[in-house]
Amino acid sequence: MTSNSDLAALRGEPSYVWRAGQERRLHQIAQFTQLDGARILDVGCGIGMYTHQFQTRYSPHVYGIEYEFPRALRAAGVTPQVVVGANEALPYPSNSFDVLLSHETLEHVADDAASAREIVRVLAPGGRAVIFVPNRWYFFETHGHYWRGVYHFGNTPLINYLPDVLRDRLAPHVRAYSKRGLLRLFDGLPVRIVVHRRIYGGFDNLIARLGRAGQLLRTFWQGVEGTPLDTFGLSHVLVIEKTSDQTAR
Repeated sequence: MTSNSDLAALRGEPSYVWRAGQERRLHQIAQFTQLDGARILDVGCGIGMYTHQFQTRYSPHVYGIEYEFPRALRAAGVTPQVVVGANEALPYPSNSFDVLLSHETLEHVADDAASAREIVRVLAPGGRAVIFVPNRWYFFETHGHYWRGVYHFGNTPLINYLPDVLRDRLAPHVRAYSKRGLLRLFDGLPVRIVVHRRIYGGFDNLIARLGRAGQLLRTFWQGVEGTPLDTFGLSHVLVIEKTSDQTAR
């Protein structure tokens, strides 16, 4: 049986509560897509936090796919159209969805290039995918690390600044992307880049602990988005639009 610690290492931890950070990301998704009445797919939906928001606020046509059965079961209690499956082989016909969300998922899959091709394949022409992935240049590796074969959950500083050969020994369970590495996944696919940016987190945990000081930190770091300092943001946000009905190979 897989333990909770094993799942955290292999798949990360999904959102369990809806707070300001998640709300902000939902607003960003809505900014670059047409959600009202859309056919929406959440790839790697966890326990269904975003599927629930899509369904209650925007559209009845919301679907989710999740690799881990216990998480998919919880998500299906919120959004019935949730299935168990792998990102590399989405169980949907080509050109099926107007909007696709891949939220902090590509870093965990076995084959991120195959997952990128599947994202494009199931998008309808003119449909958009919003992709969040970890930024290689964030100050912390938020998915923990391994030391002498033992997994340690939590934020670990500066691992991602190491050369790949060292970084991948400490964090073999998760990827972190440079801008170039992320965009390379979609080279040769029938898409155009709508927007790429880097964002900082919601700082909800810090605000809960530090109060006003945490709020000031959030105001500062979110305020530098769009400046050279966003190089060090927590996550990339990539929005792509499918440009033709050519099946992604």
